[in-house]
Amino acid sequence: MKKDRISGTTSSASKIIKATEGINQNILGDIQTVKLSGIHTGGRITIVENNNPPGVSIPLHVHANEDEIFRILEGEMEFTVEGITSKLKTGDTIFLPRQIPHSFKVTGKKNTKAIITIVPSGIEEMFVQLSQLPAGPPDMEKVLEICSSFGITFL
Repeated sequence: MKKDRISGTTSSASKIIKATEGINQNILGDIQTVKLSGIHTGGRITIVENNNPPGVSIPLHVHANEDEIFRILEGEMEFTVEGITSKLKTGDTIFLPRQIPHSFKVTGKKNTKAIITIVPSGIEEMFVQLSQLPAGPPDMEKVLEICSSFGITFL
């Protein structure tokens, strides 16, 4: 079993993650903190906290392997799922099943905080690889290669 970068342990037993704990990453402008990874959950789920300014977006894409649940803690986001755009605000939740094209954009005038639950885990390793790309304009060929290796296809 891999060693956890948050706590240094390899246990998938009960785990408490304090508000200030987690792996902080900038994934091509998507500011996130991985709170629970597959290391913690025996590969069952990953939980990520996002805190993004207005304008941050992820283009239309499909997950081959994961379902996602976004719970908006503060602010607002627009999600486009199968051609239908919906605005979610504080307290709203959206379920995004695997194999369904979707995109999102942070809207409004302030940062949006959201908790994303991803089932099953594994995609957090893609986030690590993307966060390690050199600063500056992204090498889209490399980004697409990394994402593709994790079953993510951009449309």
